[in-house]
Amino acid sequence: VYDQLLLDSILSAGPSDEYTFGRALAIHMGAAVTGALLGGTFLVFYVNDRLRDQPYWVSVALVVGGYVGIVVLITVAMAIVVAPLQTGAPLTDPATKGVLWTFVGDSIHRKNLLVWSFVTGVTQLTLQVSNKFGPGMFWNMVRGRYHSPREESRIFMFVDLASSTAIAERLGDGRYHRFLRDFFADITDPIIYNHGQIYQYVGDEVVVTWPLETGRRENRCLACYFEIRRTLEALAPRYRDRYGIVPDFKAGMHFGRVVAGEIGIVKRDVTFSGDVLNTTARIRGKCNEFAVELLASDVLLSALPADPRYRRVPVGDIELRGRGGTVALSTIDLSEGVVHGA
Repeated sequence: VYDQLLLDSILSAGPSDEYTFGRALAIHMGAAVTGALLGGTFLVFYVNDRLRDQPYWVSVALVVGGYVGIVVLITVAMAIVVAPLQTGAPLTDPATKGVLWTFVGDSIHRKNLLVWSFVTGVTQLTLQVSNKFGPGMFWNMVRGRYHSPREESRIFMFVDLASSTAIAERLGDGRYHRFLRDFFADITDPIIYNHGQIYQYVGDEVVVTWPLETGRRENRCLACYFEIRRTLEALAPRYRDRYGIVPDFKAGMHFGRVVAGEIGIVKRDVTFSGDVLNTTARIRGKCNEFAVELLASDVLLSALPADPRYRRVPVGDIELRGRGGTVALSTIDLSEGVVHGA
């Protein structure tokens, strides 16, 4: 359509005798679908999976370079198909070869190369920026969902690396930073697969959140915890080879009402405020006292659907500072015969 509008403008003397809008549309749509399948597969299953911990420019450059190769491949493939159709002769015929090289050398392919390289570069950069804010959060900010503060019911899970001080002393600053980066990277997929949002990283701790209904559905908040455990167990040999240490963690879970809204001008972000965050942090801090790896408030567990995979074990209460009253806590075990991730 863009080409047609350009051909109809005062900048053009009009199309050639060989041009028809239907033919051009078919060629462009065929190329676009082929490029999307090849390039999208390359983008999703390689670049954004294998290189997600690399600098933004690396993935952008690799995607643009990949698309350049794809456009060249598609152009040659189309020429091989189009040339014999135009001449009615095989590719070995001199006339067909001439049409083929004329097709390949047409400046419209260089135009397409320029345009689509720019489009894919911007697309990849946008995806990287979206990942920075977390799944869905970037588009919520673009839509202005949190421009004005709004109340939401949310589940929070505080995941805290165990024995972080001792690990840092053993590994040293540089290796500890790499260890922490690997730990956060490896627990990302279980969080995303269970529809969690990474709210923030605080030192050796990551705060995960779900809208209440999202976290309740299929007990995703509990499934996320056990999937993280299963993932770290599977990666234990790699951690031993690299660092001589396998990461462990403790987690606290709770839910309640929060006020969500954007703050900042130069570095705008979405923040959540409410007693639920302080309470969740205190719940996580009680794991050592009760000698468990996961603590959840009974208020949250009562809001979750019954699930035979999980067994609740009451452990005690904590007092709410400044408010009076207590919050009953339980730990969660997998029922007998249930395997992590099942």
